[in-house]
Amino acid sequence: MTPAPAPPPPELPCVLDVEASGFGRASYPIEVGYVLPDGRAHCTLIRPAAGWTHWDEQAAGVHGIDRQTLERCGRPAAEVAAMLNVDLAGRTVYCDGWAHDYAWLGALYEEAGLHPSFRLETVARLLDEDALARLGDARRGVIGELGLSRHRASSDARALQIALGRLGAARQD
Repeated sequence: MTPAPAPPPPELPCVLDVEASGFGRASYPIEVGYVLPDGRAHCTLIRPAAGWTHWDEQAAGVHGIDRQTLERCGRPAAEVAAMLNVDLAGRTVYCDGWAHDYAWLGALYEEAGLHPSFRLETVARLLDEDALARLGDARRGVIGELGLSRHRASSDARALQIALGRLGAARQD
């Protein structure tokens, strides 16, 4: 008798990451990146809106993005929000910094005058306590294996998605 074919691997969750001008109430999103369940990724810089003036040099030291680059290469908030709505419509999208990412996406959508077409959730919904405790190490391992040296939104999202897959998290939307 021929053994039954192995079931297909579970589809990985859609993962999003946001880089920001700093932390705290006055900070705002400067880059958003996501990786879809099929592995396709997208990342874009966000041009600061007129009222977005806070800038934290420590945060800039982490993500390596300067304000002049955002002014020159960033896309307007309305364009980025509309793109996210098209690409992520109807999905549950996971992140590991939910409190910050939720606030930064809120600022983006408020500036754009739009509402998200997707739901943002914490990765804690995908993992049990043991797996959640191992997530940081798993992600650092993936970053090392992939040779990711830049702390940028789509790279961080890809590393998180792969780490979640290794820990057994599957898409739940």
